[in-house]
Amino acid sequence: MLQAIGLTSTRHRGLPPAVDDLTFEAGSGSVTALLGPPGSGKTSTLRLMLELEPGRGVTYFRGRPLHRVAHPAREVGVLLGDVPGHPARTVRGQLRMLCAAAGVPASRADEVLDAVGLVGLGDQRIGTLSLGMDRRLALASALLADPHTLILDEPAEGLVAREADWLHGMLRSHADRGGTVLYTTRDPKEAARSAGHVVTIDSGRLLADQKAADFSRTRLRPRVAVRSPHAARLAAIVSREARAARRSVEVVTEASSSRLSVYGSSCAEIGDTAFRHGLPVHQLADEVGDTGPASRPRDSGVLGDGLRDNGLLRGGVSDCDPLSEGEGGDGAAAAARPATGIGAVAAASRRAAGGPAPAVESAGAQLPPRIRRRPARGPLRPVRYELRRLFGVRSTTLIVAVTLVASAAVSVVLARNGRAPLPNVLVAWPSLLPLPPAALGAGLLGALSFGDEFRYPALAAGRGTVPRRLGLLLAKLAVSAGVALSLGLLVVLVSAESLRLVYGGDLVQVPSNVMPLAASWSGLTVGCAWAGLLAAGIFRVTAAGVAAVLAVPVLMVPLIEAVPKAPTARSMSGLPGRLRELTWLQWPQEADRWVLALVRIVAHPVGTALTLSLSVLVCAYLFTSLRGRVRW
Repeated sequence: MLQAIGLTSTRHRGLPPAVDDLTFEAGSGSVTALLGPPGSGKTSTLRLMLELEPGRGVTYFRGRPLHRVAHPAREVGVLLGDVPGHPARTVRGQLRMLCAAAGVPASRADEVLDAVGLVGLGDQRIGTLSLGMDRRLALASALLADPHTLILDEPAEGLVAREADWLHGMLRSHADRGGTVLYTTRDPKEAARSAGHVVTIDSGRLLADQKAADFSRTRLRPRVAVRSPHAARLAAIVSREARAARRSVEVVTEASSSRLSVYGSSCAEIGDTAFRHGLPVHQLADEVGDTGPASRPRDSGVLGDGLRDNGLLRGGVSDCDPLSEGEGGDGAAAAARPATGIGAVAAASRRAAGGPAPAVESAGAQLPPRIRRRPARGPLRPVRYELRRLFGVRSTTLIVAVTLVASAAVSVVLARNGRAPLPNVLVAWPSLLPLPPAALGAGLLGALSFGDEFRYPALAAGRGTVPRRLGLLLAKLAVSAGVALSLGLLVVLVSAESLRLVYGGDLVQVPSNVMPLAASWSGLTVGCAWAGLLAAGIFRVTAAGVAAVLAVPVLMVPLIEAVPKAPTARSMSGLPGRLRELTWLQWPQEADRWVLALVRIVAHPVGTALTLSLSVLVCAYLFTSLRGRVRW
């Protein structure tokens, strides 16, 4: 069961809250429709329930608020808008990536594809899907972790009748298995046809809370639609004959002067009347007309924190009483459930939590709990998620291929004049370029690691912003480092093979200091990848990551080289021994050479610039994460 109690959104610039003291329930084994016109607060209600917007109130999912659920994806499946997936990713790849985020086996992707009828489209790109297929994929994403509750925001909007019927059939099937389904809609006919319970709101307040049968009887009225060139004369004749026969018939002239809506009659009676009087009829059809909700005006009294002053605090009844007979436009009752006051909300919250309900005081009643916007949780299997995210799109393969081809071409050109050092030839780094192609490619892949998260926020679908969790960050750092090292090794191998093919095998010789060169080359590629990743995570755009990579040789290195050097340099000889004494560690003498090599790499202008850049970016990432109150 889903229980929403006292939901109230935060005021903005003195405007009334989009949701005002809204309380309702959606039972298990039932489909509940949240009905309201555009701007009535339906989407804001869902976002308050999912703790995506600040406000007041509490929502219990089978007795627990969402932030108390260990695995939210296994409790609540969310569909808010279209699928936020990369257009070049396949349908199956998108679901398998989300399986890693939800902590379920990858085989679950094929199961939900079969359930939503997308088995034949598993290898199709997301960007090529139609609206109906995209909505099926969104429903499959919500069903991945087999949640008990489904929350959907206008899921049938824009769908053709066949696709809408299929979607509502899936929702009823989920409810028949004991699940809870809550979806929003603006169409009362859709709500009456597909839901078992209808909650009607307007201006963020509860108007009616009814079973679907009561809703259809009180809100939707059968009518006869008539179109005739003599509509006014036909209306007068029908009304006169109804008065003569003492029948309750209502004739309404529509906006078009040639169209009538007749309530309380039938097509046969209207057709016979028109035939007897020789009036032509161009349309005669049975329809169901929406009489519209009977909304009440808001009162002007407000509490200091922006909550509406209600009847319980004044010692009376709430101003959102059940609609009485005759208020619905057709004289039917709307059977609305009265909205609870603030004190009653607090009591209901305690009852739902299993605690005692205190008596409501006439003054100083307890406010409902505050809703805080909470960041999205990181993926449960972050490394697997990052691998599927990285290699699930063609851009990764394209960047690697372009990097290898460019590196081979630059190596061949550099080796032609014979003046460039062999290490520069192998890594394709001429003095004219600020960075070699491999470092630029690694930096671009690192920037896309976070840039694509913000551009296509698969992790944030219906659950807030992209998470800044330590597990996700470490997974991205590890995967980007592995890709950078692999790319650097491939560049050296491809360049060496290109040189052997063009100039023969005598040109490529293994240098004596191959290990220090390999360490410095690995540090450059990994450092560029991490710089791009962290900068894109801080500024939430891929271009910022690429700019951070280019800023290392273009800005940082000239600044470091511009620092005046001392006339006499001091030697760092004996540093490994002093480190050994400081840390009380006993490592082999061979390790001293590696320590000195690492120090020389960092002391190089490019190494110093890259180290400083990474230090600044790490501090900035931690600062922005802590500022957002992320719980690591």
